[in-house]
Amino acid sequence: MNLKQQFGKARKSSFHLWLLNAGLLHAVPFNKPHGIKIVEINDDGVLVKAKNVRNNQNHIKSIHACLLATLCEYVSGLSLLTALNPKEYRIILKNIQMTYHYQAKTDVFAAFGLTDKFLNEEIITPLQQEAAIFKEFTVEVYDEAKNHICTGLINWQIKAWKHVKTV
Repeated sequence: MNLKQQFGKARKSSFHLWLLNAGLLHAVPFNKPHGIKIVEINDDGVLVKAKNVRNNQNHIKSIHACLLATLCEYVSGLSLLTALNPKEYRIILKNIQMTYHYQAKTDVFAAFGLTDKFLNEEIITPLQQEAAIFKEFTVEVYDEAKNHICTGLINWQIKAWKHVKTV
């Protein structure tokens, strides 16, 4: 799946957005039971949604902390994979740090995007000098009422495939 091409089509077409979501659920089977969906792709980035359904709830009927962390990882990872060529660069989650602010009792949303300037100055140029870099991104999750549910600090290792020792 050429993510950059699929994202371009999905920006303009609800059908292609549906196809992209279906393809991603197949490509990332861990996320399938949670039903994480891309709801919008625009110039600012990607907006994803997780529903407040039984599969996503904890013992007190709010959205589980692990799903909120997954949502932050998913949206930042998708943005990276779309901005970088997955055939040239590998991304691996190094660590994730979550701070929870408010209990999520409704559907939740996370948005994330990368500017071309940031991508070139902070990722592409350093990767021309180094085998791998680590980049930490902040992702905020909000509920339908715009309550700030949590903040995720997502640290990714980005490495050119030519420098990967294990395949």
